[in-house]
Amino acid sequence: MTVDRRGFFKLAGLGALGLAGARSLPVLGNPLPSPSPPESGPPSGVRWGMVVDLRACLHDEGCQDCILACDHAHNIPQLPDRKHEVKWIWKDPYEEVFPMQAHEYLEDALRGHPALAFCNHCNNPPCVRVCPTKATFRREDGLVMMDWHRCIGCRYCIAACPYGSRSFNWVDPRPYIEKIDPEFPTRTRGVVEKCNFCDERLARNEQPACVAACRNGAMTFGNLADPTSTVRLLLKSRYSIRRKPALGTHPEVFYLV
Repeated sequence: MTVDRRGFFKLAGLGALGLAGARSLPVLGNPLPSPSPPESGPPSGVRWGMVVDLRACLHDEGCQDCILACDHAHNIPQLPDRKHEVKWIWKDPYEEVFPMQAHEYLEDALRGHPALAFCNHCNNPPCVRVCPTKATFRREDGLVMMDWHRCIGCRYCIAACPYGSRSFNWVDPRPYIEKIDPEFPTRTRGVVEKCNFCDERLARNEQPACVAACRNGAMTFGNLADPTSTVRLLLKSRYSIRRKPALGTHPEVFYLV
């Protein structure tokens, strides 16, 4: 059978239409799934912060409830070698926590006494700027977070943090965890870690573990962006200080004195 030029293009057009229709049939029979909704991020209009009442904390200097609660909730290892210590929240003498606030007229109520310290979740965090892999980042709600899968252990963030709030896993931490909580991931050797303001608990509308465990009411957590929140009312009613304010990091942890 001979096909002229017009007939050839007619057959070619019908063939192309048939192929297109054949490819479309499975799609029509099994529609593609709708795109998944984006993961819900932090609520808008929220900036998380902490207020620590130093005087209330002194009611029981030997109290370790907040530290123990944090250690348990986040699978923090108890390493025998202090050089390898991993800590998210700890106590140091007031003069060490607030070197820019210490002076000869410091009230005896605070001088030499322990003060709580942890990540300040700075509004201008130097650790975020120096991280080459973006393993540490700041969320819109103010939390400075860690992606341990992206951490390459360069420790630039440790060098940049002026508060000593980050720890490096020099050894595998898992053998040094007394009881692993399966609800929170363990880390590996060569990874940096720090306080995350209990992001996993905030997602469940719960207070951070340290705040929930505090028996003296010394720790208050809330939304700094809300002028009616408890943290804002406390800051309005009492004089507060922050750690190393002259550095311009703008910590989101305030201490009532």
